[in-house]
Amino acid sequence: MENKKIILFDGVCNLCNGSIQFVIKRDNKDVFRYAALQSEVGQELVNQRHIDTTHIDSIILIEPGVAYFTKSDAALEIAKELGGFWRLTAIFNWIPTSLRNVIYDFVAKNRYKWFGKQESCMIPTPELKAKFLG
Repeated sequence: MENKKIILFDGVCNLCNGSIQFVIKRDNKDVFRYAALQSEVGQELVNQRHIDTTHIDSIILIEPGVAYFTKSDAALEIAKELGGFWRLTAIFNWIPTSLRNVIYDFVAKNRYKWFGKQESCMIPTPELKAKFLG
């Protein structure tokens, strides 16, 4: 897991699971590892960083030993790592974080209503299991 960035996501959210599948397919440099926020590993990583999941419950990007990113900052950092066309999303960094997060929070607040929710966290296929922590 050395030098891998960790994406924590809402494991029961259909939008979040779809987003993780999207990233996995485009992570050609094998930059990321994944864990559901609800998992033991996810909770341990959140607690180590004193992140209040009552305010941030959808996506967190951890760069071990460096920093962690939440909400729209996390999404933009992830897109940057995907390279190619996705690097162009950096233009959104010109929009103030507070404004980006208003939009992010609106989608996050409505994600279950719009995209649905699963009863339990996604179980990765055997091929993808090595990319998931815990």
